[in-house]
Amino acid sequence: MPLSVSTSNLSPRISPSSQKRLKARHPRTTLTPRTTAWPTSNESTGDSHLQETLQSQNLTCNRKLDRRIISAFWILYFLCSAIRSNVGLAQTMNTDTGHDLGSVLNLTRHQISTGLALFYVCYVIFDLPSNLIMTRLSPHVWMSRIVISVGLIGSCLAAMKAAWSFYLLRLLLGIVTAGMWPGMTYYLTLFYPPSRIGKRIGQYFTASQVSAAVVGLVSAGFQKMDGAHGLVGFQWMFLVYGVITVALGFALLWWLPDRPTPPGEPAPKRTWLMRWVPATAPALKGADAVVHYHDLKRVYHSNAWTLRDLLAVFLDWRLYPLLVMYFGVVGVGIGVQLYANLIIKAIDPTLSDVSLSLLTAPIWIMDLIAILLVTPLSDRFHRHRAIFFSIPVLLQMLGLLLTTYAGTDANPWPRYGGLLIVGFGLGPTVPITMTWTTEIFQPRHGEVGVAAASAVVSGLGNLGSILTTYALYSGWKSDYEAPGREKYRKSNLVMIGILAGSILSAALMEVLLRFVDGRYRGDDAGGAVDGAGRREVRQRGLHGLGAGVRRWLRLGR
Repeated sequence: MPLSVSTSNLSPRISPSSQKRLKARHPRTTLTPRTTAWPTSNESTGDSHLQETLQSQNLTCNRKLDRRIISAFWILYFLCSAIRSNVGLAQTMNTDTGHDLGSVLNLTRHQISTGLALFYVCYVIFDLPSNLIMTRLSPHVWMSRIVISVGLIGSCLAAMKAAWSFYLLRLLLGIVTAGMWPGMTYYLTLFYPPSRIGKRIGQYFTASQVSAAVVGLVSAGFQKMDGAHGLVGFQWMFLVYGVITVALGFALLWWLPDRPTPPGEPAPKRTWLMRWVPATAPALKGADAVVHYHDLKRVYHSNAWTLRDLLAVFLDWRLYPLLVMYFGVVGVGIGVQLYANLIIKAIDPTLSDVSLSLLTAPIWIMDLIAILLVTPLSDRFHRHRAIFFSIPVLLQMLGLLLTTYAGTDANPWPRYGGLLIVGFGLGPTVPITMTWTTEIFQPRHGEVGVAAASAVVSGLGNLGSILTTYALYSGWKSDYEAPGREKYRKSNLVMIGILAGSILSAALMEVLLRFVDGRYRGDDAGGAVDGAGRREVRQRGLHGLGAGVRRWLRLGR
């Protein structure tokens, strides 16, 4: 029969000595006594029944968190992705009437490539500072700030009149967007253990694929609005998406929960600035909050990070293979997202503008299918992240080869089939890279490890986006001026090359984790501070910097 216990004593498998260390480390933490029913391990149900009950309770909490957090993330990422990428569509909208982006602003292909790249330059520079600020402030408020700013700049894109305004707004858009993608990953680690966020990153990452497909389809409607009230089609597109995004940004102040606080402890005092921000309801209440607390105590009791902690993250060798992995896949993803219309146009120059917009949608539908299929499997078999990353990358390489060399002049459509394969391969690679980053860095470096590592990987990794947007396709004169089937061939081959680098980095990461960290796998999990921590220790080792360096950096356990 179930045994009623005080929640303050609910700490399965944590030794008395570990509990003493916890109390010494966090003397201010007190829980209001309340009771909940748990099966006792001394009865016939046994310890396995206890663990099954705890797991069931955790899954229930996660489902409640999903309904509130993942749904909000999906919508905000859908809109922000549309604002970031609809410049690619604007290049081919209403070209027959001279109302495409280049014609209206008198931009050359090289100027458009420069403007696209400027976004990622600012994104790379400001990604890390933005994510570190989020660790100091209320994360949901900072995320709301990002979304509101993206919406405002997105609306202003409708007012562009010349090259200088295009450059300026792309710069500003990169600054205000910085920190959104790694910030979402960091935000998830406040509510979920790293081994369970891969599927969730994949779930809201599908918003980018759905956005690319929907924006392509809806752009056909915006083209029909060309000339209405003095605005051309792409200006209507920028304006509508921007206004909706601003409205969502304000709604997030109520929608997203603040960082969790221990049950029974009062919420932190609000500063003078935060008093103007509406209070948001806690993510979980009652018994659910207690269950979540005991599974993720390290999140509730994270210590303020120092510059030495930040330096330790940069000195961790595991950061750099992940960076190279991300460089390749995000560079190819952005390249395809921004230039899919031009690649399809090269396949069949007779296609109309509306047909081009419609043909981009299936690429991102394939991307969406792959995310939904592969990311849950990568969580289920989380010790094999490298395999689940490498196979989709190989598919991207195959697809690019088909896009470059398949088909004939009489039947060029096998090249379009190659683009569909590229879309399928793109889907799970970015979520898996970000999940692997949090899975490795949270146990080793805590909250600042997740914030800094995810920002560095996504920020510097977007140098791949700068390469594909500035130097390839429209930015490579001899490539876009090449005749017939040779058009964009060099750009496709360069993308195959950087994907090869991503696969090699994933293989190197897997080998080093197994042989450098492998000897620590199975280290005593009894000293971990929470249920999720014990699972993470069993998954892979927590060492690798060397005893002397770890002591100097105060990283020893």
